[in-house]
Order: sequence, then C-alpha cells, then structure tokens
Amino acid sequence: MSKVQSQRGSTRGAARAVEPTDGPWLAFGLDAEIERLQEEPYWQSGRNSKTIVHYPDFRMVVTAIQANTTIHEHRTAGRLAVQILRGHVRMHANGKEFDLPAGRILVVDQAIPYDLNAIEDSSVLLTIAWPDGDD
Repeated sequence: MSKVQSQRGSTRGAARAVEPTDGPWLAFGLDAEIERLQEEPYWQSGRNSKTIVHYPDFRMVVTAIQANTTIHEHRTAGRLAVQILRGHVRMHANGKEFDLPAGRILVVDQAIPYDLNAIEDSSVLLTIAWPDGDD
C-alpha cells in the first residue's frame, strides 16, 4: 500500500503504511517488526510501539524500548501478558518488583497498575484480553 497514515494503536504517532490489524488470520515476523520500530525516527525518543492485532476484546502491541527508559504507571481494564522478546526489563506491579530478562513472561491481572523500566535496549510483546463486553 502506498498510502501512509498513522497506524491505529501506535502509541507514539509514527507514520506507517496501513496494515491489517484484524481478520480471520494474521501472521507476523516479530524480529522484522522490532527492526522497523528501531529504524523509525520516533525510536530516538526512547521507545516506539505498534499495535499488530486489534480486536474489540484482544490486542497485541510490539514495543521497542531503549536502555534506561521508563514507561510510567499504566493499567488496563483487561488482563495483560508482557513477554520479553529481547533485552532485559524490570516491572513493578501491585507493589512487587519483577526482573524480566529475554524469554520471560509476566501476566498482570486487570486494573493492576504497573510500570516498566528497560535495563538494556529491549523489546516486549504486550497481549491484552478484555472480559466479554469490555474495551
């Protein structure tokens, strides 16, 4: 597609070619998605994200984060799985600290506040599932 616009769900407003985020099936190369995030100008601000799946009750977001960058307190109405694809992060959730090197997954229940700090250049896959009827 040659038309360029802000990708729905991009947290940082990077201009991208529109790609499908829903349908009967979706397939991704996560390494390629991470490389593209790190090549976009917004990566220089410390982080860059892209929603790769967007259904009313389910979402997946790839985020690349530079070392020493913090994503301050967030919370979601749905359950959240944070999968560390590359690097090393520390998260705080519900008063507890979690040390998460690449290959680890942390699941946070709905409405629990969390924050994340990249110890080194890192990438994470956030998967969010909402209860029926919530968005």
